[in-house]
Amino acid sequence: MVFVHGTRTSSAIWQHQLDALTRSGHPVLALDLPGHGTRAHERFTLEGAIRAIDDAVASFAVAPLLVGLSLGGYASLAYARRHEHKLAGVVLAGCSTQIKGKPLHAYRHASTAVTRALRLGGGTWHVVTDMLAALAGYSPIDDLRRVQLPVWVVNGRRDPLRLDERRYLTARPATRLRVVPRAGHDVNSHAPVAFNRLLLDALHELRSHEPRLRMPAVAL
Repeated sequence: MVFVHGTRTSSAIWQHQLDALTRSGHPVLALDLPGHGTRAHERFTLEGAIRAIDDAVASFAVAPLLVGLSLGGYASLAYARRHEHKLAGVVLAGCSTQIKGKPLHAYRHASTAVTRALRLGGGTWHVVTDMLAALAGYSPIDDLRRVQLPVWVVNGRRDPLRLDERRYLTARPATRLRVVPRAGHDVNSHAPVAFNRLLLDALHELRSHEPRLRMPAVAL
């Protein structure tokens, strides 16, 4: 599995998932996007994010499940649209809205709240400006319509970025929607056990349809 974080955080947000999956023998990798974590000295662009994801995906011997949260979810969907033959499926968490108009303010608020809660990001607010510029004109719904891979949409029930959740399902009826009770935008941290179980379900579903994937069970 490849994990892609959100704005002004880093690969560190996936520690609950990495610990559980690694203990169970699953190959996993959490990357840092340009402008974040170990790559904080770089400027964020969507093309740079797609290259970072491609490097991570290329490190696996079999097509991985791509898991993205917030900005990482939008970048993961954009990557899946271009390179779906390299993936087994994609999990899109906390990114069920078009980033324009009022949702921009919700995105800024959610990004700030997550960063403060996890004490991540430092003086990197400029990356939000880079992100907004990178996603200007980008339509996740258009990409979702064209992707043929298995897709899971996972949101915390209290996430303000669920505004277009139903439009996602209308655009691609085969999309699996999972809403996690009592969780907010950073659903993987608010409800790690529930989120890990959803990942396990996705892996089991992929394994049942793809004989080439042989994955051990996850200890939650």
